[in-house]
Amino acid sequence: MPRVYISSVIDAPAPKVWERVRDFNGLPRWHPRIRDSRIENGEPADRVGCIRDFHLQNGDRIREKLLGLSDYDYFCTYSILESPMPLTDYVATLRLTPVTDGDRTFAEWTAEFDCAAEAAEGLVSGIGLDVFQAGFDALKRQMAG
Repeated sequence: MPRVYISSVIDAPAPKVWERVRDFNGLPRWHPRIRDSRIENGEPADRVGCIRDFHLQNGDRIREKLLGLSDYDYFCTYSILESPMPLTDYVATLRLTPVTDGDRTFAEWTAEFDCAAEAAEGLVSGIGLDVFQAGFDALKRQMAG
């Protein structure tokens, strides 16, 4: 089972970063690769079980289900229901941890999934750099400005 792990330090307090990323429907407000997003059936974006339906800037459509959300532990876990990527059983977690030295945030984004062996390296690299690291880089810029 391939695993993606990306971590970063954001120069902003964890509650401020969490305020930006906790909205399961808010990806277009902070992630540069996301064009639009909506929560299906008008459900609240913080209800475990809700489904977000969004488009990447290139037009690809992805549907994801919220599996867990904690305002206390600053994490969000979700699964992919539909995607153009050749993978299955995808589960990811975005987690923030306060760094008390300097009031910064340690951010981790992980994912595990199944796929054909020949696709694993490209998927791990693409998700890690184009999705997770791109999101952290955007958050760093937004929190700095």
